[in-house]
This record gives sequence, C-alpha cells and structure tokens, in this order.
Amino acid sequence: MADTTHADVKKMSFEKAIEELETIVKRLEDGKVPLEESVAIYERGESLKRRCEELLRQAEARVDKITTDASGQAVGTEPLDVQ
Repeated sequence: MADTTHADVKKMSFEKAIEELETIVKRLEDGKVPLEESVAIYERGESLKRRCEELLRQAEARVDKITTDASGQAVGTEPLDVQ
C-alpha cells in the first residue's frame, strides 16, 4: 500500500499536493490525531512536500530556459532537460 500511495503522490499536480499538505498540517497542529495516525499522515506530508519541491524546481528550470535577445526581450524557450 505504501508503494501505491507513493505512486499516487508522484502523479499529483502542485495544487492538489499543496492542498492536501495544508490539510495534514492543520490536523497535526490541532493535536487531536492519535499518535499512530499522526506518524502516518506526517510521512504522507513528507512525500507531498517532496512532490511540491520537485514541481517547483521543474518550473524554475523552465523559467530559467526562457531565452532573451540583446535588449532583454523574451524571444523563445529552450527545451528543458529534466532528469
């Protein structure tokens, strides 16, 4: 099941991942979640955080690949080589 959950996170959009992460943070901050469940949702939150960071790095790399002319005007983009 953990593999399925991890795969599920890998397919999430940034918006969905951040929304679920915010929900997890609120639940943990409330302090009303049993210890075992707290650990499980904390682990899920860590996966979601990594997914958000990955998507942000990809977006930043795409922005960095925008090419400009001598006057600084955007003239196109270069292919992004995501590894």
